[in-house]
Amino acid sequence: MFDLYRGNRSDTCRFVLGRAGARPLHVVGLNPSTANRHKADVTVAKVARMVSMSGFDGFVMLNLYPLRCLRPADLPRSADASLLTRNQQIILATAKQHDAPQFWAAWGADICRRKFLIQACQQLADEVARLGGGWWCYGASRGPLTRQGHPRHPSRLSYSGLLQHFDMPLYLSQLKCL
Repeated sequence: MFDLYRGNRSDTCRFVLGRAGARPLHVVGLNPSTANRHKADVTVAKVARMVSMSGFDGFVMLNLYPLRCLRPADLPRSADASLLTRNQQIILATAKQHDAPQFWAAWGADICRRKFLIQACQQLADEVARLGGGWWCYGASRGPLTRQGHPRHPSRLSYSGLLQHFDMPLYLSQLKCL
C-alpha cells in the first residue's frame, strides 16, 4: 500500500510512511498510531486523500515523536533523547531530497501534552527554515486552527477544506500551553 516506510526493528516506532512523488507534502503529526506499510489508519487515509486533492503527487507522514501510541496522553512523560535525535535526522534526510520541501502542520492541540513535543516542533521549524521550506495547515468551515490556536489534526477534518499557508514563526511566538 505504501512505498515509503521506515520503522524500528520491533515496529514500536515509525519514522516515515507515505507514497513517493516528485512533489510530496511532508505531513507532521504528533506520534504514529496503527498505520503501517500495509494498511492505513483513519489519519493516514485522510491525509492521503487530502494531499491528492491539494495538488501534491505524494506524501510523507512524519511525527514530532516516533513512538507508536494510540493516544498522545499515553506518551511517556519524558522523551528518549536518542529517539528524538534519530527522528529529527530522518525527517531532515527525507526533506533534503526535495527543493524547498513543503510541510503540513497537522498535530492538533495535543502538542501541549508534552514539553518535548513543543521542543521538537521548534527544532523542526528551524531546520525547515534553513532548507527554504514552507508550512501549510488544513482548514474547512471551522478554520485551520483549533480554539487554542493549533493546526488541526487531519482525523478531525472534513474533505471540504483547503490547504492554507501557515505562519510557523508566528505560531511558535504565540504558543502557550497551560
